[in-house]
Amino acid sequence: MTPRDLHQAWLLLAGYLLGSIPFGLLIAWLGGGGDLRQAGSGNIGAANVTRVVGSGAGVLTLLFDAGKGMLSVWLAARFSQDQSAWLMATGLAVILGHLFPIWLGFRGGRGVATGAGVFLLICPPAVVACALLWLLVVARWRYVSLGSIAAAAALPPFIYLLWAPHYAPPAIVSLGASFAAVLIILRHRKNIQRLLSGSEPQLTLRRK
Repeated sequence: MTPRDLHQAWLLLAGYLLGSIPFGLLIAWLGGGGDLRQAGSGNIGAANVTRVVGSGAGVLTLLFDAGKGMLSVWLAARFSQDQSAWLMATGLAVILGHLFPIWLGFRGGRGVATGAGVFLLICPPAVVACALLWLLVVARWRYVSLGSIAAAAALPPFIYLLWAPHYAPPAIVSLGASFAAVLIILRHRKNIQRLLSGSEPQLTLRRK
């Protein structure tokens, strides 16, 4: 393994550790919400921060969680000369870090905001399309989880359709997007169960 390969391999560890930072947990604690895992839905993402602490803290969590996804891909692009394989590998590493953070016993968030940050640098039009779909679903049904599931499922086809005029994305990007979508949807399995039973909490912008 060359020094360059070793340096690039460290991108995976850096991405995972960056993804493992529980910004929602920290922001909720600083905002007086206590341990976010013991409040609301128990999730450490922006939606639960909004429920427990308020919309301002929720937006801040969203920005930080998306930011760590963007930062990981930016680092991969800089140190791998924009190689698609390293961008996807590092992006998936940061998503896995958010889903399974070492600091929280490998029990993290759902990965939606972090995934959005990752793919915002890889295929911005697809993320914009997913965000619009998320907004439409949440505005209609007021379930953040339903919007997130719909957006995750739509990510791979949106990337394929919006990659570039008359060009399909590299296979590694399509595979990586599909893997990320499956991970995010699987992390919503409890939300899916609550949606089916009618017990899923709806979005509210007021602190409880």
